[in-house]
Amino acid sequence: MIFKGVDSPSAISAYFQNSGSVIGATIDFPYSPVRLMVLMMPDGTDPTVIQHLRDAAGLSYLISVFSVIWFVILLRLYRWPRRTGAFNVWINLPTFDPTAGGDVVKRLQRDGRINIILGFLLPFLVPAVLKLISSMGTAINLDNPQTLIWTVSAWAFLPASILMRGVALSRVAQMIEVQRRKSYT
Repeated sequence: MIFKGVDSPSAISAYFQNSGSVIGATIDFPYSPVRLMVLMMPDGTDPTVIQHLRDAAGLSYLISVFSVIWFVILLRLYRWPRRTGAFNVWINLPTFDPTAGGDVVKRLQRDGRINIILGFLLPFLVPAVLKLISSMGTAINLDNPQTLIWTVSAWAFLPASILMRGVALSRVAQMIEVQRRKSYT
């Protein structure tokens, strides 16, 4: 919506542009993911591109954080994964093989923790990696709005989905552990 307002302005696009500017400026503090996205841009980048990047990064990051918070709230409210009936591992975790390796609970807990850590760190690591790649000679050109939109979307929402996966895996491990304790007693 922010970039649609550049070509064909409307009240909605102006609202998102203003919201993105306010949010981007608010979240753009030292060592924040938004600041790191802005700092990854090469010297001499057009200030309007940097402003668009800041606006898009701020709005996208805030939406991704709210989506993770909302996901965790919904998991708690609906008591997923064991609201009603049995939990089917094959449907809910199709790539997870419960017969491979050691204890299922420990593997799920480990995978959940790794996903949570990775989901938290990726917004900080991606700009550093992109800056490193661009210093080797392959600069990312974010002058094109499509490239900027996809880059910012991937930067904000892939880590959010990885973090949600980690929370879900941890909840499944917690459910299995509770069921084991019930059956042992």
